[in-house]
Amino acid sequence: MTHQIKKKLGVTLYKGGAEFRVWAPFARQVSIRGTFTGDQPQLLTSEGDGYWFALIRNVEPGHQYKYLIETADGQLLEKNDPRARAITSSDKGFSVVVDNNFDWQNDKAFKMPPREDQVIYELHVGTFNRPDAATSGTFDSAIEKLDYLSKLGINVIELMPITSMAFSNGWGYAPNHIFSVESMLGGRHGLMKFVRECHTRGIGVVLDVVYNHFYGDTDLWQFDGWSENNRGGIYFYNDERGDTPWGGRPDFGRPEVRQFVLDNITMWLNEYHMDGLRVDSTIYMRNTEGRDNDPEHDIADTWSLLQDITELAHKIKPDSLIIAEDAACNPAITAPRANNGCGFDAQWELGWPHALRDALGLTADTTPTLQGIRYEFSHSYNGNDFERVIFSDSHDTAANGSVRLNEAADPTGGTTLYAREKALMADAITLTSAGIPMILQGSEFLQDGSFNDWAALEWHKAEKYAGILLAHKHLLALRHNAYDTTRGLQGKSTALFHANDDNCVIGYHRWDKGGAGDDVLVIVNFSDQHFDHYDINLPLPGHWHVRFNSSWHGYSKDFRGVHLSSVNTHKNSTATITLPPYGVYILSQEVA
Repeated sequence: MTHQIKKKLGVTLYKGGAEFRVWAPFARQVSIRGTFTGDQPQLLTSEGDGYWFALIRNVEPGHQYKYLIETADGQLLEKNDPRARAITSSDKGFSVVVDNNFDWQNDKAFKMPPREDQVIYELHVGTFNRPDAATSGTFDSAIEKLDYLSKLGINVIELMPITSMAFSNGWGYAPNHIFSVESMLGGRHGLMKFVRECHTRGIGVVLDVVYNHFYGDTDLWQFDGWSENNRGGIYFYNDERGDTPWGGRPDFGRPEVRQFVLDNITMWLNEYHMDGLRVDSTIYMRNTEGRDNDPEHDIADTWSLLQDITELAHKIKPDSLIIAEDAACNPAITAPRANNGCGFDAQWELGWPHALRDALGLTADTTPTLQGIRYEFSHSYNGNDFERVIFSDSHDTAANGSVRLNEAADPTGGTTLYAREKALMADAITLTSAGIPMILQGSEFLQDGSFNDWAALEWHKAEKYAGILLAHKHLLALRHNAYDTTRGLQGKSTALFHANDDNCVIGYHRWDKGGAGDDVLVIVNFSDQHFDHYDINLPLPGHWHVRFNSSWHGYSKDFRGVHLSSVNTHKNSTATITLPPYGVYILSQEVA
């Protein structure tokens, strides 16, 4: 670790009182006013180096407070504690004293699933399971659906940001108090309960955290009155490096700000028992323009900070899953620190959903283009396919002027025959490819439209499209090798054995060690053509059982399916099969 500040900031409770410490290097004086100070604020003592301290008696959990900061020019600023573990209101609320008492029960028994077995579900608490149209979802309402996720086959949840935010039911990417859990969602204990309940069901929790910017109207802005160029002050760069489209960029070169971020990492992993983190937009942390290989706009301080983040996280939890959203496909992001990499376990593979859309066609009559998906089958970081998170949809691809893949596949409706066939294809390919697959909430039952922060998931579709949901359960069971017939789907080896661009048909081979129950073949027809007698050379001879047929009428009565239970190779491993339009087969050999 390159920077360490030994001062313990925030509130430290003791029997009979509490310590308060805050960093405000340009303040003339700092005092605190709260439910424990009476009519007169209590002064803090300067400890030097910009730190202010007070020991106050009769402080208890639930007490509220704010700092009163006298600036160098005599102004009096009222500020929340940057380290507050709770805020009464995200906008103009008060800091709240909390304790660490929580019944974690048998939480230490939980173990994160191995990397090759992980399937992620991206979840937005506010919309995942809303009680009604006027009420935001909460951690408690999300818990009501955990058994559903467990039965689906999900073993990792990626929570979109849940810190106190500028808009209480927003996406979460406008953070203004990164140490506080949004009260509208259920606050500190609500999140702890959610994590505990996930762990009892064998589900790990990865939290999306935002450090590339802080919302402009935060208490951190000009915290102690000082700034340069009318920018953000002590927590921010005060030159052009401080500018982002969403708010001020933190000063990653200032040791106190670096420690602010690192202590936040520590809090999530230790206090909340998180199993990993997804660090939002690391490309905008390390480059002012959000570009790779752009030395002119690189932020020199950031690379070592990203290294410190991953090093610290793995020191606290060696099996934690630390994901970068970097957008640049730079293998150094997931390379080890010893090789001057950042040391992330994986990064979002942002090319994957776009390659899928090209291959599927954005409308029913668009000709598929297979070049991108062929590249993605062969692409990895540092020779390890599990250093990437792959997905057909995410909150980004399904928003900002775009719609979910099923609606993009057929603009006439996200639940038409074309939409259902193509959406199932996309998820079947993702769940059988090398990488850590991720599902955006609701995709498993054809949620359509654009992702937003107010529209609830339409849970009635889980019943209306029960066949599509069943298909996802089957796919996840195969991914987890639930029947001991598809071990290869967790393997690190992929080979494209068939690519017919004219007919838009591909076949790929997945395996771990190889052999019966291990080798898996996936055959995909991206076209709208039905092939009665399609000749295809399989990479291995023998008798192959069909483990999944996306066109099966059990998934939808109007699917244009064929009955195919097994495939036998002929001379030179050639097989003749029937291929339905927009069809996916998954095949493996029986264990003797």
